[in-house]
Amino acid sequence: MSVLTRRRYPERQDCWHIYFDDVHVGTIAQCVGNPGAQESWQWQCGFYPGSNPGEQRGGTAPTFEQARADFEVAWQKFSAKRTEADYQGWRDQRDWTARKYAMWERGERLPSQQARA
Repeated sequence: MSVLTRRRYPERQDCWHIYFDDVHVGTIAQCVGNPGAQESWQWQCGFYPGSNPGEQRGGTAPTFEQARADFEVAWQKFSAKRTEADYQGWRDQRDWTARKYAMWERGERLPSQQARA
């Protein structure tokens, strides 16, 4: 059975991405942008495609440990409604996006962007 893993986001030392196998299912990060506010952590649980609007959950907590615990509770509820097809839908979108950007990097156009003869 797969377990959640946490990977530090390379562009922010106070941000972690949460993965279920190879699917990015959430984030825990220190809140920013409110000078003078009490330090807090923000979490987000869910992924798209693979879920419906409104199914993703998120919140804030005063500590990383509490944000992690809150994420775990939300994950149990969210993941209980997921099928393998939901995870595969996310993987398919990830792979398609990578192919699209690779084509653009090579100066190629998508079939829908090419002129018709």
